Amino acid sequence: MNVRISQISSSVGEQVTIAGWLYNKRSSGKIVFLELRDGSGFLQAIVSKSEVSEETWAAAESLTQESSLKVTGTIVAHPKKEGVFELQVANIEVVHIAAEYPIALKEHGPDFLLDKRHLWLRSKRQWAIQRVRDCVIDAIYDFFHQNDYVKVDTPIFTPNACEGATELFSVEYLDEGEVFLSQSGQLYLEAAIMSVGRGFDFGPVFRAEKSKTRKHLTEFWMMDAEGAFIEHEENMEQQEALIKHIAKKCLENCATDLALLERDVEPLKKMLELSFEKLTYTEAIEKLHTLGSEITFGDDLGTEDEELLTKDSPVPVFIHKWPKAIKPFYMKQDPENPDLVLNNDLIGMENAGEIIGGSQREDDYEKMNAAIIKEGLEGPEYEWYLDLRKYGSVPHSGYGLGLERVVRWMSGAHHIRETIPFPRIINRVKP
Repeated sequence: MNVRISQISSSVGEQVTIAGWLYNKRSSGKIVFLELRDGSGFLQAIVSKSEVSEETWAAAESLTQESSLKVTGTIVAHPKKEGVFELQVANIEVVHIAAEYPIALKEHGPDFLLDKRHLWLRSKRQWAIQRVRDCVIDAIYDFFHQNDYVKVDTPIFTPNACEGATELFSVEYLDEGEVFLSQSGQLYLEAAIMSVGRGFDFGPVFRAEKSKTRKHLTEFWMMDAEGAFIEHEENMEQQEALIKHIAKKCLENCATDLALLERDVEPLKKMLELSFEKLTYTEAIEKLHTLGSEITFGDDLGTEDEELLTKDSPVPVFIHKWPKAIKPFYMKQDPENPDLVLNNDLIGMENAGEIIGGSQREDDYEKMNAAIIKEGLEGPEYEWYLDLRKYGSVPHSGYGLGLERVVRWMSGAHHIRETIPFPRIINRVKP
């Protein structure tokens, strides 16, 4: 019977076959210990020379790291560790003997590992991080479908900028001339929600931002959400609910992975019981001054500022109502202060940095048209966006969540490059 390693607890005492790869091998005289992996988990298989054929023993001795094989034997409970199982081997079928593996089970430099990323993914740590990533993605879909959102696929080729044009990758598009790789699906989602009411997209986006930090990628996955008749305060409430839903799912479904990653899960558990902190931008600047920052009103928050604001916080912190002068054209003015906008950044605790950016969108045609002209963005490529303010405009809000930043936070990974299978950073586009 062929089984996956993740299923072996229900096969104790039975003879099964595991198909996978050899992660590690050690021998002790007449016993060989094989650490197998099959993508669903890891399992120790024990080969006793006195209990197998000469061919099986020879096969065990011939195996090299990352050789592929099928191992048949009996599942038994570990004699000392509750909930741990082993495989008493009866037969080994070698599928392929791997050449000398370039990644040994020791420390390697990051550049070497990135050059070998196609192989580095097989390590226990990278395996666990990708499983956390999968859980985060599943939790996002689950949250939005529970809240009556419809998945809407927005284009990757776009004729216009959602935010700063200097951060766009340009592409020659057949006879149409220059277009851009999307930096967000937001503008198209705003059109879609006038049909479906509430919508979200989830896909790759691109930022030609020359930032070389442990929190930046040039290609990453973004979840954008938009909702008709949702205003500023409710928008923040939904963001908090989403983050808590993600954390809860990871704690429930990734306990083994988080333990392997040595991720302290207590802060996440505590966060679920508390309300997120809210500071206006003005309050945040004042607080930063008391903490020793030299930031001035009108500046964006740097990494050090974000870390200062969340250093001792048991919850993420909303920074909302920013100066209009430093925010994108589509954000709605604060009715109490036209110099501010109804927006927010959500800064994660534990040095997670900004994980969500959101705002209420301007729904007035004249104000939006004036904002577009002021930014020097007017042109036929924005006419369809203005149409949304001419035909049944409604108050609406939305936000974008960076998947890799959330995975980095949930998994405890130090660098964002570990959270995506094949990272693209400013000095790397391969493998």
